Amino acid sequence: MTKQAAVLFDLDGTLLDTAPDLGAAANYVLAKHQRAPLSMAQARQLSSHGAIGLLKAGFGETDWANQAQTELRQQLLDYYQQHICEGTDFFSGIRQALQWLNQHSIAWGVITNKPEGLSKQLLAHFPEFEQCAVLVGGDTIAQRKPDPEPMLLACDTIKVDPLHCLYVGDAERDIAAGNNTNMTTLLALWGYISEQDNIELWAADLHCEKSEQLEQTISDWLSKL
Repeated sequence: MTKQAAVLFDLDGTLLDTAPDLGAAANYVLAKHQRAPLSMAQARQLSSHGAIGLLKAGFGETDWANQAQTELRQQLLDYYQQHICEGTDFFSGIRQALQWLNQHSIAWGVITNKPEGLSKQLLAHFPEFEQCAVLVGGDTIAQRKPDPEPMLLACDTIKVDPLHCLYVGDAERDIAAGNNTNMTTLLALWGYISEQDNIELWAADLHCEKSEQLEQTISDWLSKL
């Protein structure tokens, strides 16, 4: 591996605000089964937990335990696939941060628990991702975050030592995955974090309050390597 640096990102709630489309997909399933819809505030807090997290909240924990969970999850994913980028967009400042990385020839990529096929379909809507050096989805290999294997696969693909990688994410599993591979971890506080999350226990190396500050935060990290 070379000593060049790289920045790796979670996707939902970190680079892209996907909650509008994920919430709509969840509400489609909930309406189909005569359940009340989730609010956008709920969708934003739950979207990092994927289809199961959204549906479990909508059905309620007790009711959810009695449901055909695999079937309901597939209903959500099927609807989401058909409406994958109707309300999704970059968080403010993220485009500029990715452009800055490109201008400085710094490799960057995405490690997400979103299925690889859905991830590729979504990223195709944004030309900025043409410069993405690696994409590891939730089903690219058998392991998912917080397991270190997806992180190590990404590093091996772009030939960068984990010690020279910054991993940016908004969920506890993101920080754990980065810490498990000795990456520097940056918690995206603009993401899908709920009031119940005790983020101080996640042990992120760095915090970034606003997405507009990401470019400067990355620059500061690079200057200290």
